[in-house]
Amino acid sequence: MRTTVDLPDALFRKMKVAAALRGVTLKEVIIHAIEKEVNALALKMRAGNSINLNGFDFDDLLA
Repeated sequence: MRTTVDLPDALFRKMKVAAALRGVTLKEVIIHAIEKEVNALALKMRAGNSINLNGFDFDDLLA
């Protein structure tokens, strides 16, 4: 899928340098950065939906 994104000039230059230093394309740097952000967000969402059982006394269930 194609999309257009306006980036600050300074960020664009940093991304081009990062791509050159890694020997990859600018597209690969952008995809990697987006995947990393989306995966981190997914982990936070899953963690937010969990139940914290710290301090829960399971013996109370038997009483």
